[in-house]
This record gives sequence, structure tokens and C-alpha cells, in this order.
Amino acid sequence: MIAVHLEDLKFHAYHGLYAGEEKTGGPFEVNLTVWYQPSAPVTSLEQTINYVTLFELVKQRMQQRSSLLETVAEDICSNIHTRFNVIQKVELSIYKCSPPIEGFEGKTGITMIKTY
Repeated sequence: MIAVHLEDLKFHAYHGLYAGEEKTGGPFEVNLTVWYQPSAPVTSLEQTINYVTLFELVKQRMQQRSSLLETVAEDICSNIHTRFNVIQKVELSIYKCSPPIEGFEGKTGITMIKTY
């Protein structure tokens, strides 16, 4: 099995439930790992999962506002599996780096794991 990783992707996005988040947005980080089992030794780009395409799928969905990170994660996982149906597992973490919580320092986030 091979895992393809995209780590510490940075986006400015407008996800959230709280007043103002839809206007000002904030910084988000995304980590993605996808696993697949190649049917033969990988010797060309056509035989692997193209990380440029993975990044574009994540980027496109991060640009669409949603109230919940779970919705964003579900859509990203679904879009990736639709594009690369050989993928057997997806692990995706999305972090809100400046959540609007008074006195809170750190980030909040979710991790979704899907097996196919």
C-alpha cells in the first residue's frame, strides 16, 4: 500500500457558525493522507495519485463557505474518492487556526477517516 501526503496546507477561508466569520474569514490548515494499492510497480504519474490534483480538489472545496468543518471534510473525501476510485483510505484534518473564542490560544479542528 502507498500513502500520499499533503501536510500543513494553508488557506484563508470563511467556514464557521459565528457572526462575522462569513465576512472576515480566517486562517485554516489542512493535512491529507490517501492510501492506495497499486496493481503494478509505479513507474509513471498515470499509475499514482497526483498530489497536484489532490491539492486542487482541497483548494476548490476550501474556497466554498460552510458552517461546519465536518461538511467540508465530507465533501473533500467524497471528491477525492470520485476522482481517484482506487483510493482505499482517506485521512483528512482541518484546523481553524484563530477560532473566535475569547481568551483561547491555539487551534480547533476535526479529523475524518474514510475507508472505501
